[in-house]
Amino acid sequence: MSESMYQQIILDHYKHPQHRGLPEDFDAEVHHVNPTCGDEVTVRVKLADGAIVDLGWDGEGCSISQASTSVMSGLVIGKPVDDAMALQDTFLTLMQSRGNAELSEADEDELDDAVAFEGVSKYPARIKCALLGWMAMKSAVAEAGWGASAHNGAGKIADSAGEPG
Repeated sequence: MSESMYQQIILDHYKHPQHRGLPEDFDAEVHHVNPTCGDEVTVRVKLADGAIVDLGWDGEGCSISQASTSVMSGLVIGKPVDDAMALQDTFLTLMQSRGNAELSEADEDELDDAVAFEGVSKYPARIKCALLGWMAMKSAVAEAGWGASAHNGAGKIADSAGEPG
C-alpha cells in the first residue's frame, strides 16, 4: 500500500471514529494522557467468557492518536482477550520498527487498517500518539481482571512508549 493510502486510512478513522462513546455497562475504565503533547483517551471495556465483548472510548488529540484508537477498537471487540493482547504486542512491534517492520502476511491481515501506522514508527515523537489507545485498552483489560494471576506478570502494564511501567 502506498503512503498516501495509509494517510487516507488514518484520516478516515480520525473523521469517522469507530466505537467512540463510553458505554454505560463496563468492567473497567482507564484514562491515559500523553504528557508530551496532551493527547488523552478514556477507554471502557466489558469482558465476558475471556473475550472483549464491548469497548468504547472518548478522547482528544491529534489525528494519529484518535485514529489509532478507532482502529484498535474495531479490531479487538469480539476477540478473545489473549488474541487482543497478542494483536497489541504485534502493533507495539510495528511501532518499534522505525519504518522497517518485517510483518508476516498473517500479521498484516490481523492488523488490518493498523498497518497504516507503520509510517508513524519513523517519527519517535509520534509513536506515543499511535500507542495511546492501545496501551489504554491493555490497562483497562488488566484492571477488569485479566492476567491478574493466571499470566504471572505477562499482562503487565506498559507505558505509552511500550516500556514496562
